[in-house]
Amino acid sequence: MQHRITVLGAGYTGATVAGRLARRLHRDDVAITLVNAEPDFVERVRTHQLAVGQDLRSRSLGEMFAGTGVEPRTAEVTGVDVDRGTVAVVDADGDAEEVGYDTLVYALGSGWNDQGVPGVAEHAYEIASRSGALRLRERLAGLDAGQPVVVVGGGLTGLEAATEIAEARPDLAVALAARDALGDRLSDKGRGHLRKVFGKLGVTVYEHTTVTGVEADRVTTADGRVVPAAVTVWTTGFAVHPIARATTLEVTDTGRIVVDVTMRSVSHPDVYAVGDAALAMGPGDKPLRMSCASGLPTAWQAADAIAARLTGGKLPNVPIRYFNQCVSLGRKEGLIQYVTADDRAVGAALTGRLAAVYKELVCKGAAWGVAHPTLGLPTRRRRVARQAARSGSAVGASA
Repeated sequence: MQHRITVLGAGYTGATVAGRLARRLHRDDVAITLVNAEPDFVERVRTHQLAVGQDLRSRSLGEMFAGTGVEPRTAEVTGVDVDRGTVAVVDADGDAEEVGYDTLVYALGSGWNDQGVPGVAEHAYEIASRSGALRLRERLAGLDAGQPVVVVGGGLTGLEAATEIAEARPDLAVALAARDALGDRLSDKGRGHLRKVFGKLGVTVYEHTTVTGVEADRVTTADGRVVPAAVTVWTTGFAVHPIARATTLEVTDTGRIVVDVTMRSVSHPDVYAVGDAALAMGPGDKPLRMSCASGLPTAWQAADAIAARLTGGKLPNVPIRYFNQCVSLGRKEGLIQYVTADDRAVGAALTGRLAAVYKELVCKGAAWGVAHPTLGLPTRRRRVARQAARSGSAVGASA
């Protein structure tokens, strides 16, 4: 009897887990199902490019995983019963169904977070999803010269969105509203380069500014300022998919699944969580931030741990750490901020055109790894232990 592995979500982390498991486990012993709401893989780290009119390469999940033993299914996840070992889905035709599992990998990721600010849900645009980026793309294309665009949020997503829009549409009045100082978590060199690029692109920066309301044509701030905005782009952080919170899994107050060092749920040993959906601890006992830089290592860790537990192999013991923060500042400029293992900026930073090329190579490398799930690392398909195939989650429960 095959051991059923169901992976929810085919972003960077979910698709990586499915592909890595296909390389690690013998096809006769496992049935790997990859459930995703869209039929294609979406490069989420490039949605700011999509929003300004650039076309991204389409990658069909069916084509990506053809011949690998992974079965992609286009369906929306509507619920998870971790006590019964089932997932409720609705397919593209609107038909409801239950998918059973012996091992579940939860990789539903995150979406934009309106922070409960009045008017954001009704009037602001987001780029945390393909659909959101396409909606913003249509709106930006309809703007006349001189109209104001305000990007709210001074994190990496906000920096990339503001510079991408300003470079693609120099005729617009682009501004960034940041709660803290511009690039406050960067080194002196990084902050200096950021200000240089923002100045060259003509982006107005409102530092130490908290937006407290959004209307169709303006944003208001905590100090009473009114900033005109024909378009408001909201990038103030991410919120995880709400499904996990509705289960009996142990989750944080924000809905992230609490996992151990192998990415396995601390409350349900047959469930693993990766990427933004997981609360995983990194160096210094600090939670890993929501990012691709965190997500891919958690996917590798989870896949290798699942394979080890099913085959009786050695559990992975590779500490997850950071090396740099990669920021695109339009197509011609970039910033690579080197960091400590626990993600604190150091003095060194790579800037300019070389940094833009570096960031592009990182993005292409991540997408290539997902799009070629059985290439790259050596393929070592091991047989699943008879007990594992029979009992599923019982295997390795005490490991």
